[in-house]
Amino acid sequence: MCGRSDHVRGDRVRSDAARETDGSGAWAGDGVGEAGEPDVPSRPGGPLRIALLSYRSKPHCGGQGVYLRHLSRELADLGHTVEVLSGQPYPELDREEITLTKIPSLDLYRDEDPFRYPALKEFRDWVDVLEFAHMKTGGFPEPLTFSLRALRLLKERRRDFDVVHDNQVLGLGNLGIARLGLPLVTSIHHPISVDRRIELEAARGIKQKLGKFRWYGFVGMQSQVSRRIGPVLTVSESSKVDIVKDFKVDPRDIEILPLGVDTRVFHPRGERVPGRIVAMASADAPIKGVDVLLRAVAKLATERDVHVIVVSKPQKDGPTEKLVRELALGDRVRFVSGISDGELGELLASAETAVVPSRYEGFSLPAVEHMASGTPLVASRAGALPEVVGDGGVLVPPGDVEELAATLHRLHDSAEERARVGGAGLARVQERFAWPAVAKATVEHYRAAVTQQNYLRLAAGKGKG
Repeated sequence: MCGRSDHVRGDRVRSDAARETDGSGAWAGDGVGEAGEPDVPSRPGGPLRIALLSYRSKPHCGGQGVYLRHLSRELADLGHTVEVLSGQPYPELDREEITLTKIPSLDLYRDEDPFRYPALKEFRDWVDVLEFAHMKTGGFPEPLTFSLRALRLLKERRRDFDVVHDNQVLGLGNLGIARLGLPLVTSIHHPISVDRRIELEAARGIKQKLGKFRWYGFVGMQSQVSRRIGPVLTVSESSKVDIVKDFKVDPRDIEILPLGVDTRVFHPRGERVPGRIVAMASADAPIKGVDVLLRAVAKLATERDVHVIVVSKPQKDGPTEKLVRELALGDRVRFVSGISDGELGELLASAETAVVPSRYEGFSLPAVEHMASGTPLVASRAGALPEVVGDGGVLVPPGDVEELAATLHRLHDSAEERARVGGAGLARVQERFAWPAVAKATVEHYRAAVTQQNYLRLAAGKGKG
């Protein structure tokens, strides 16, 4: 038996039992290609009915949830009908008229109980069994299992949408979407093969390396799917190069569309706290370089009165908490999580200096949000960061503790340089990164995909004739 899909508009929630599947167990294009063509309307110039897919959508950290929130708002403001299909954690949405359709997983990685054992009554169908078995054997199943559930829902509701936008799910189920007659546009913020490479390099011992290799097993699926799903949007030239290199996608299928920043939240706010350094990054992910930042702050703290606030929730007794104890940072470091947009905006604008210490970024919304706050930014010369930051910040080699510490030392001692760097970053954001422009450009890609699908439908009809 299928689970339930909750349709949410603003604060009002209604729950409808999901329709039953046919029980065959088939998924990729179930019921597609039968007599007659799918009745999917084409709307060459009018408002579109858009399905946004996201297998997990954390609202305040993790680029996928933040992207989904801002893009859906701007699409709705342009007059389009937007429905978000998401697994847990569910997104926060900014407009009453945006529909959230929950496609629940078993939620095996919830923050308060990761790698949990679900009760028997929680299993609804074979996809749930697949998800649990995948987790128990060390893999990460969510892109695959979400894509299967989403395809099942889209099959039942294919007449409700004009276009589907996949927010980096890239599961095998996505290959069935075109067979439903639905145009598909896919966003790849950066290929997760980069995360896998960095985590394997950081792993210690053969057991840890094998564990990481198994966890990232889904990357092979994403690579395969990305070569077969049509137009791809990515956020930077750096990400495009990595997608072509690692996923072997035809570069002609990839368009670059940078992200935007919400300047209603992120803007200068006046006085800053002396010695405060702020970073937003997943604390325990090697790719984010929080370990480099903590070591640099420990060095600087021997000579200057500084403290660092990291917007993240580290794993209890995980590598980051252990490093904090090893460096004896004490009250010089604080981790915050679960704060509101307003509180986050105030925090970023209160810092004397901001740091993005990542070993790789496909874009980095935090970098843009720091710059929008007028905070002088120090960022790694890695991935797309030089492309995004440009002359709006100070770039240092990734992983170089000494250079990062020296740069923070220099900025701490020079109010003049802080003002210059902060002003340059703010000017760059105002010139280049705006969500309304991102949404308008995205709609043009939707219309191109709809037009392409219409041509294919017409050609198929002539072939039958």
